[in-house]
Amino acid sequence: MVSKLEEIPTIAVEMTRKITPIKDLKAVWQLYKLFKKEKPFIVHSHTPKAGTLSMLAAKLAGVPYRLHTIAGLPLVEATGSKRWLLNAVEKITYSCATRIYPNSFGLQDIILQNKFTTKNKLKVIANGSSNGIDTTYFNPQAYENSDEIHKLKQELKIAEEDFVFVFMGRLVTDKGINELIVAFNKLCQEHQHIKLLLVGTYENDLDPLLPETLRAIETNQHILSPGWVDDVRPYFAISDALTFPSYREGFPNVVMQAGAMELACIVTDINGCNEIVKHKETGLIIPVKDTEALYTAMSFILNHKTASKHMGVKCRAHIVSNFERKVVWEALLDEYNTLN
Repeated sequence: MVSKLEEIPTIAVEMTRKITPIKDLKAVWQLYKLFKKEKPFIVHSHTPKAGTLSMLAAKLAGVPYRLHTIAGLPLVEATGSKRWLLNAVEKITYSCATRIYPNSFGLQDIILQNKFTTKNKLKVIANGSSNGIDTTYFNPQAYENSDEIHKLKQELKIAEEDFVFVFMGRLVTDKGINELIVAFNKLCQEHQHIKLLLVGTYENDLDPLLPETLRAIETNQHILSPGWVDDVRPYFAISDALTFPSYREGFPNVVMQAGAMELACIVTDINGCNEIVKHKETGLIIPVKDTEALYTAMSFILNHKTASKHMGVKCRAHIVSNFERKVVWEALLDEYNTLN
C-alpha cells in the first residue's frame, strides 16, 4: 500500500511488538544485510522495537546518520525486571543512534530524567508530533449537512438529541479504558441521551481490559463499539467531545485529529496531551488513572455544551497554527539538510 501510495520501492522486514529474542535477532540480521547492500546515507526509525533493531543494524552496517524518533515510552508503565530490561534496551537504542527526536517536549524531559542519553543528541522537531496533521483533511466543514453522517448515526442508533463522547485508539488498559467505562456508567445513571463511541480494537494478548470492563461494554446499550475503521473522520463528525484518559503517550495523533475536527478534548496530564490541549481553553486536563476526575470532566462538558463547542473551535485554531503537517515536514527536511 505504501509503495503504491508514495510510488517508491518498499522492503518488508518482519518484527513483533513482543519481546521475542530469536525473531528480533533474525530481523537485525535482515536489516544489516539490507543496509550493507543499499548503503543508505540515513536510516530513520520509528516505534520502540523498530528503533532498537534498526539502530543496532545500522550501526553495525556503518550507516553514517542513524536517526530515531521517540513517539512514546512503553517502559513508563513497566515495573520490576521488565522495567530494568526496557531501560537497558532504550539505552542501547540511543547509544546506537546519532540523533534522537522525541516527538514532544515532555517526552524529552522524561528521557533526560532517566539519563537514557545526553541532551546534545536530542531535538524536538518543530512544535512536536511525529508527522503533524493535515488540517484540510481533518476539517469538520466537510461533514456539515452530510448524508453520510445522517446514515452513520442511523446505523449506530444515535438520536439527534444524544450527546456523544468518543474514544479513538487501542482498547487497552494503558489507554485508560477501564476508568472511562466506570466514569461513563456513572454518567449514565444521571443522563439518558448520551452515548460513548469506542472506535478501535482490543489487544487481549498484550494489554487486556478488566473482565468487568468488557462486560460493561457488552451490556451497556449506551456504549457503541464499531471496531476498527479505515476513516475516522465521520466518527469524529458525529461526536461532541473526545475522551482520551491515556496513561502514556508520545504526541497522540488522535487528540490532534479530534481537535482539528473541533471537538473539545478531555485528556490526561501527560506529555503530548498537555502540549496539544490547553486546560479550560481547548479542553480539560485531568490526572492519570483518576476515574472521579474523568467523570467530573465528562459531566462538565455534558452540562456546558456551549462552552464545549467554543473549546472545540479554539482547539482547531490552535492545531492549525502549531501542528499543520507541512510545517513539521519542512522542519524535518531542514534537519536532514544539516546532515553532511
